[in-house]
Amino acid sequence: MNQLKIPTINQTDGEIQFPQAIHPINQDNWNYNVDVNAQFGMAYDADHIYIRYVVKEHHPKAVCTTINGPVWEDSCVEFFIAFNDGGYYNLEFNCIGNKLVGYGTSNTDRKWLPKEVVNSIETSPSLGYEPVDTSDTPTEWSVNICIPKHVFIHHQVELKQGQAYKINIYKCGDKQKEPHFLSWNAISNASPNFHLPAYFGQVILD
Repeated sequence: MNQLKIPTINQTDGEIQFPQAIHPINQDNWNYNVDVNAQFGMAYDADHIYIRYVVKEHHPKAVCTTINGPVWEDSCVEFFIAFNDGGYYNLEFNCIGNKLVGYGTSNTDRKWLPKEVVNSIETSPSLGYEPVDTSDTPTEWSVNICIPKHVFIHHQVELKQGQAYKINIYKCGDKQKEPHFLSWNAISNASPNFHLPAYFGQVILD
């Protein structure tokens, strides 16, 4: 099981310095063999989790602009987290910063969070916020994500040194020109399925 210690966020003159994306999302659990390089970095403060994704791929595309819409069909990065009970949150973002957040116990038991809660997550995508299609054009893109802890509406979340939670991180694109399903922590399952908490790794607030 992968384990990751994440630091508190750095700020310079009041500006947030997002963490470097140095941790690979490279587990090709179902052998799609697509040329995608994806990395992430994480940090936290008392009220937020911060994630930076950097992706290099040949066919980034995004058409979904609806909150809680099918962002996973686009060029998408995802963050799943469990707070020590049977449920977990899935937070998914396409390459233009649109977002979806659900909660439940499995892929067949998901309830989308209220749109006003999802909208409180801040995203800063390098490709901008409008639909994009760079099919056949190798592209590097990034997105910075700031997640307030109140997004986790079913829990009283504390973000302080020593806390540990179960997570997994993904890069996917169900309807991209070259579909793929990459994870940070390896998954042993016959077919693509990110909704398997048994295969989450661990994050520790350092």
